Amino acid sequence: MEKQEGRDAGEVRLDDPWYDALASGWGELDGTGVPAPAASPSGAGGGQRHSPADIYLEVHRSPAFQEVRSRYRRFVVPAVLAFFLWYVAYVIAAIAAPGLMARPVAGAVNVAMVAGLGQFLSTFLLTWAYARHARLRRDRAALDLRWTVFDQTRGAEPARESER
Repeated sequence: MEKQEGRDAGEVRLDDPWYDALASGWGELDGTGVPAPAASPSGAGGGQRHSPADIYLEVHRSPAFQEVRSRYRRFVVPAVLAFFLWYVAYVIAAIAAPGLMARPVAGAVNVAMVAGLGQFLSTFLLTWAYARHARLRRDRAALDLRWTVFDQTRGAEPARESER
């Protein structure tokens, strides 16, 4: 597990709620050749259990979830628009300006080939930028939100406040 910046050792949780079902025996064969069903936790926290619909609505309305969604939108909407405009510009240039696209750049390589390769390069750059943005701007908040939901499904109070 990576060392998380801004946290002391007492706050780092080593268990992961998304692997809990697997750890409880889900998917393992029970000797009959059929996967065993997941073991449902029975009041592990001792508190009142919330229905999945209530938890969903509570999380959906929470400021932390809205912040994660707005961070996502602030990156994705401009990135999709920029990439779409770049793609449409390439197609329009290929249709409307064949002379420009056929102009040689170096040897047999012409403007259309450079722009086409630029499409691939921009796809990889956009993928890298998206992954970086998700890692730096959304993953921490989403993980904290995940822990909150996990704690609620266990019937316990949330273990910690969302960090920013």
